[in-house]
Amino acid sequence: MIRIILTTHILEPLQVILLLVVTALLVGVFIANRIILRRMHRHAKQSKFANQVMQEALKNSQNKVLQWHISEGYTTQLYGQMLPCDTISDEDWKRHVHPDDLLRALRFLHDLRDGKIKSADFNYRWNYEFDTKKTPRWGYLNNTSVAEYLPDHDLPVSIISTLTDETDIRQAHREEQILADKFKLLFEHSIVGMSFYSPDGWLLDSNKIMREVCHFDSDDSDGFFYQNNLFDLPPFSELIKRDQVEEFWVCYQSIIPERNICDYLEIHLHPIYNDQGTIVYLAVSVRNITEERELYLQNKQNDIQLRQANDEIKQYETELRYLMENCQIQPWRIKLKENMIEFYKDLTTIDKSFALEQLQAVFCNQEDNFVRSMQNLAEAISKPVSWVGQVHPLTSEIYNEPQWVQINSIPEYDEQGQLKGSFGVWRNIQGLMRKQEQLKRETERANDSGHQKSVFLANMTHEIRTPLNAIVGFSDLLQSMEQPEEKRELIRIIHNNCDMLLRLINDILVMSSVDSTGLELIPEHVDFSKEFDVICQSLEQRVDNPNVEFQKENPLPSLMVTIDNGRIQQVITNFVTNAVKNTQQGHIRVGYRVDETADGRSIYLYCKDTGSGIPEDEQARIFERFVKLNDFVQGTGLGLSICKAIIEKCGGEIGVESEIGKGSTFWFRIPI
Repeated sequence: MIRIILTTHILEPLQVILLLVVTALLVGVFIANRIILRRMHRHAKQSKFANQVMQEALKNSQNKVLQWHISEGYTTQLYGQMLPCDTISDEDWKRHVHPDDLLRALRFLHDLRDGKIKSADFNYRWNYEFDTKKTPRWGYLNNTSVAEYLPDHDLPVSIISTLTDETDIRQAHREEQILADKFKLLFEHSIVGMSFYSPDGWLLDSNKIMREVCHFDSDDSDGFFYQNNLFDLPPFSELIKRDQVEEFWVCYQSIIPERNICDYLEIHLHPIYNDQGTIVYLAVSVRNITEERELYLQNKQNDIQLRQANDEIKQYETELRYLMENCQIQPWRIKLKENMIEFYKDLTTIDKSFALEQLQAVFCNQEDNFVRSMQNLAEAISKPVSWVGQVHPLTSEIYNEPQWVQINSIPEYDEQGQLKGSFGVWRNIQGLMRKQEQLKRETERANDSGHQKSVFLANMTHEIRTPLNAIVGFSDLLQSMEQPEEKRELIRIIHNNCDMLLRLINDILVMSSVDSTGLELIPEHVDFSKEFDVICQSLEQRVDNPNVEFQKENPLPSLMVTIDNGRIQQVITNFVTNAVKNTQQGHIRVGYRVDETADGRSIYLYCKDTGSGIPEDEQARIFERFVKLNDFVQGTGLGLSICKAIIEKCGGEIGVESEIGKGSTFWFRIPI
């Protein structure tokens, strides 16, 4: 019992020590736990504060944050409304990126995924329209991406992307650029030369006109004006001070030998101030007035010449008035809008006027083509008019019988090209026509036998040209022919033309006498179809006008007849020769046909042209001797009379059908 008590007393100090140790440990654990809890609370507060700061920063910057989970293949939305839902697959993400930007965006993301780079900054366009059936709404995004790694991993597990919408910024930049381009375009294409200088006088920029006026080296630079100060160049060096720049205008002859400038310039200097009233730029505008100055000097010279011309015109008007009065010429004008015709004493003073309805009654011959055309007056005067005929007296006090007049006029048009009338002269040629008739009668009485013989000789040179040309031409060709058949053919043609020439001379000699019975026919059996081809081959050479086509109509391969072939060819030659003289455009057609009549067969031959035509009242006398409707056409007027004598001698008939402006058809019919 005592032993046990002793043991117990021995162990009490140990227990106390153990108790103290345990207590100390408990106190230390409690204190450490409190310290750890305080640190955790502090870190939590710091994290919460940092999170709040980040949230506020993202909210203020309006950025969006996405996280791409690489291994899972989807993207989550950490902050902001960017995706149609909180999570989308990689394929859905790709469909929202513009096709033109997708490959470049994927290249950056793949480099981050593969560990080639730690961060990337790139741009792409993003479709904000989540409904695929609607039109895409593209926005411009700036993507700043960072790869997220776990400890002891070589490849990232995710990529955090911060997205900034730059659509409004880009649109603002685009609008600013467009506005800047407009101002630049206005500046560059101004109608005057413009330059901007710094306040101390150094060149900053110049437009196209200024570069041309100042003979710049190029559009980008100039070795003279960029190296010389504005205040050192005339006229600025003479008119302004560097420290007292004011707005001014000056007209100045600028002479700068270094730039080969010697022009008259209109120069304007305009200082540009900021809000504080300090000069920030010097605007210089220049306009080259060298040409205007020359034009002004030329105008002064023109004014002097104009005054001289006016004095000369007055003199000419006086002389013209004298000439018009003595030559019985009156200017006249038709005004369609006013329905009026006016006659003038001179070029300005109206002598008389009346309505257009009364104009046609002035003419004596109402059947005249020109008079009838005036029923549609606008069409009649729409082209130049030249007409000679008789009119009733316009003033009975002076004339009491029809007067011969010559009328000339040209159409007049307004600014829109509409016909407004015509202007011309109306000349009384009554005395001239009387003299002409008297001269004609005297000329006819003065014609004697000697004159008739000279006419015959002149006719000979006209008529023998065709066979003579054929003889000469085919004789030249005969030397170059090698085949006997060709030579015989040429010899035959030459022989025929020789016969024609001899007979033509005989006929002219016969026509020199009054009696036409001297014609002698020599009938022969010939193939008319073949002979027709031969004469047409010769006559085609006469048509040398490229605007006239020679046409031949030979309907039969062979036609054996008994006729005087030379005489008939002479008639055909005369027909074609006359057609060539009077046809300037179109065609000349020669042809024939065989008609069956009660008296037997006959040949109807014609020569049709598109020439000037023959008046109806002249057709009856066209076959008379020495009749020439156009004195300016070469010939003696005997050709058709010879043709008539030949055809009548053959027992046939000859005639003509013609219309003015449409052409003529000469024909004959002979029995075979």
